[in-house]
Amino acid sequence: MRNEELEVKKTFFVLCSLFFVLSPIFSLSFYDDRSPEELAAAIEQAMSDDQALAQVFMLGWVGAEPSPLIMDWIRDRNIGGVKIFGWNTEDTMRLARTVGVLQKASLEGPFNIPLLVATDQEGGWIRHVKGNTSETPGNMAIGASGYPRDAYLAGYYIGKELAILGINMNFAPTVDLFTNHYSDLIGPRAFSSDPVHTGILGAAFMKGQQAAGVIPTAKHYPGHGDTALDSHGVLPVINVSFETLWDRELVPYRMLFSEGLPALMSGHLAFPRIKTTAGAQSADAPASLSSWFLGDLLRDQMGYKGLVITDDLMMNGATSWAGSLTRTAKLALLAGNDIILFSKTPSLYDSVWTALASSMRNEPEFRERVRDAARKTLILKLRYLRGEQAISVIPDLQKVENELVDPSGSAFFLNLAARSVTVVKSAFPLTPENAGRVLLAGQFTDFFRAGRSAFPESSSFWYSAAGGDDLLFHANRADTIIFCLSDAGGLRLLRRLQTLRKRIIVFSILSPVHFQSLHWVNGIVAVYSYAPESFAAGFSAITGRINAEGRLPYE
Repeated sequence: MRNEELEVKKTFFVLCSLFFVLSPIFSLSFYDDRSPEELAAAIEQAMSDDQALAQVFMLGWVGAEPSPLIMDWIRDRNIGGVKIFGWNTEDTMRLARTVGVLQKASLEGPFNIPLLVATDQEGGWIRHVKGNTSETPGNMAIGASGYPRDAYLAGYYIGKELAILGINMNFAPTVDLFTNHYSDLIGPRAFSSDPVHTGILGAAFMKGQQAAGVIPTAKHYPGHGDTALDSHGVLPVINVSFETLWDRELVPYRMLFSEGLPALMSGHLAFPRIKTTAGAQSADAPASLSSWFLGDLLRDQMGYKGLVITDDLMMNGATSWAGSLTRTAKLALLAGNDIILFSKTPSLYDSVWTALASSMRNEPEFRERVRDAARKTLILKLRYLRGEQAISVIPDLQKVENELVDPSGSAFFLNLAARSVTVVKSAFPLTPENAGRVLLAGQFTDFFRAGRSAFPESSSFWYSAAGGDDLLFHANRADTIIFCLSDAGGLRLLRRLQTLRKRIIVFSILSPVHFQSLHWVNGIVAVYSYAPESFAAGFSAITGRINAEGRLPYE
């Protein structure tokens, strides 16, 4: 009996000892009143290897509702973040409920750590969160207006909408330059072709988002503007020297770094003419997988202190070079990325997880790199996701219903559209009284709506690339044709009107380059998005209701 009592006492003593050893770990919470750096270090040290690895994962999922698999990754693995894509967002109320479900599951995990909830809401053409959010004139409209305050307020109002929905990180501003004018990927997503102008506007946009409580993330480092290729499909190769890159693409980044940029996105872009010191890494490696671009250049030479997030690793621009998704993910972390982004949800035991978890156990250098990345991720979260100024982790559905549509924001975006309208060639004012019979030719409902408001007796023709003969038939019956031009296909169709003795007005939207050879048209007005406000502003300039003061944001 004495031996049994002794064994019980020993067991009790061991359990008490374990309690006192482990209780500081179990009691650690994301919401403890400690500095971000101190608390992040304590949580990271208390984490298992798997918990640290999970913090560097950011995953997307397919569908409007959270999939069972993404919930498993949050509950079982405690991943660091999720990415909201366009296929998740048609109903903003449902999206807000979804964000709440995801965050509640994350907060129930060890250390009560919330998720980074990210999206692409650049403004203009790139607007992943749809529903009741604002369609805006976009970055190039800001560049055409030229006012840093417009950039600040655009960032603020876009950020305010995201904050109401519980989205705490935005992959914006885009500070790629409008260098290759025929890039279908960048185009009007750029502020300007001028590096300094882009840096000023990008920094103002960043500050506006921060004022709304949202984490800005500049992209696509080191610069996606000098290629027409899309890294979703291929690895773009940009043949510029280091001197050109430093004096052009990197200028906006250096300006944003001096203003305290908290996060940036690395791009899947190759720069083979730039000699790196990346050891065995090939000269044609994507910058997103290059320790020279993300370490030597970004951290050491440029002094960047913030977080680095990959562009989607499921893009061919990354995996085609690395050979597999698993190898891409490992190279991305070793190169210096702190968060690895996947647009779709892998299975829980996909090799992209199991191989990295094995490397955590067996490779001290890799383990140290991942733990450093997890600590940086925690610091960013602690700075932005707690405290009185932080946005609510769980969205307030009443605010979503009552405050998402902000009249002051709507008024601002309309004014921005008006300030950015650019008259490239004037034949204005053109009014219902002097225009004669007006034909509106285009492909956008809002173009026709705004056009009929300006010219109530106008007729409409919805064109397609193959509809040239039909367009000629309708154009022959009009005195004035107002043609909405958005792409090369529309340009080919528009040229068929050259032989007609008619008044031709080009209404350019999106990238302002397709009209450059149209010296024979009577008038050209340029806006930079297909937002309703942009169409309304363009027709207001045509009819003389506003004095268009925008300038083409490139040389």
